[in-house]
Amino acid sequence: MAFIEAKDGTKLHVKDMGQGRPVILIHGWPLTGDMFEYQTVALLESGFRVITYDRRGFGQSGHPASGYTYDTFADDLAAVIDGLELQNVSLVGFSMGGGEIARYLSRHGASKVSKAVLVASVAGYLLKDESNPDGVDASVFEGMKKDIRKDRFDFLQSFAKTFYGVGLVTSPVSQGVLDWSFVLGVMASPKATIDCVDAFAKTDFRPDFAAFTIPTLVIHGTGDKTVPIDPTGRAAANGIAGAKLIEYDGEPHGLFATVPDRLNQDLIEFLA
Repeated sequence: MAFIEAKDGTKLHVKDMGQGRPVILIHGWPLTGDMFEYQTVALLESGFRVITYDRRGFGQSGHPASGYTYDTFADDLAAVIDGLELQNVSLVGFSMGGGEIARYLSRHGASKVSKAVLVASVAGYLLKDESNPDGVDASVFEGMKKDIRKDRFDFLQSFAKTFYGVGLVTSPVSQGVLDWSFVLGVMASPKATIDCVDAFAKTDFRPDFAAFTIPTLVIHGTGDKTVPIDPTGRAAANGIAGAKLIEYDGEPHGLFATVPDRLNQDLIEFLA
């Protein structure tokens, strides 16, 4: 366990495990780097060096009052890469974490990066507008922020059910996974939880696609109701030169826990 200091002095909580080719796993909202439990074990056992960190405002990183924009998040990722003196690092971004990769590459270039993976990622553009008819209506995000302000804890519990595709009768994950996700989510700063809704909903990553000059894999579930595939995963695969798209038929957002073995295998094959 270690901390790396961001440009503005915010402490970023980092876990650096194993030897071999380095892979940074960048977590989704509103969780922490620990969400990659299944992937961390599989990658370590396959001989990779696995690095996770908590985004500012989440987990055990510093919880500043401001700075929840993708330019800042990208610079935080740069601080982690530079602080660990990494070269030829692979970047894997889940959901909100895919945005970090896109903005990092456009702000800092790909000289230290060997491969990129976008898993159920927001990279593309989530917000519905004239340029993005397949996007999500702004009222959805305003409703999320309202619900977080009213009762963040109840919101986290209900959000997790959609996140993992939990139905009235069946569930792809155990109650334990739902409880674990709640614990990770409540660790976050409430301010960060609210501000990041605007960050991932309203940031247009389409101009960043040109910066992907490295092999890129896009993985997305076709049943994702949290980050719909059309304006994000499919848009990224179409907009990034040479990108490979793997669609998981019918799978929800939380692929890392609903189909961990399949995701781990696809990651290991691509990162090898």
